[in-house]
Amino acid sequence: MRCHEQTVRNTIHAFNQRGVAVLQRQSSRPHQPRAVCDAARRERLRALLHQRPGTFGQPSRRWPLRLAAEVSYAQGLMPRQVGGEAIRRVLQPRGVRWKRAKRWITSPDPAYLRGKNSATA
Repeated sequence: MRCHEQTVRNTIHAFNQRGVAVLQRQSSRPHQPRAVCDAARRERLRALLHQRPGTFGQPSRRWPLRLAAEVSYAQGLMPRQVGGEAIRRVLQPRGVRWKRAKRWITSPDPAYLRGKNSATA
């Protein structure tokens, strides 16, 4: 049949559950994930992320997606524990783009600042 063995197993399993209806062509469109939260919870989550993680007892100074997911669940904003990708998808329609935090190398040496300014000028 030119398909993987697991595909055959899945088809047999589906046939045992649904019968002949499994032979009808179905949409190949991916299933949409369930909505994690409603509009009110999205706004509360956005407000939560405008605070420092230290407010919630977290040692980090930034909000990585994983940490945002943990704190939002602990604060009752999410109905169940979700991953960081779910948090990103919840905030994306609100125009929030998640970028990786960057650390900039600096030095207290005045010569460093002069050299940096002349290099970037």
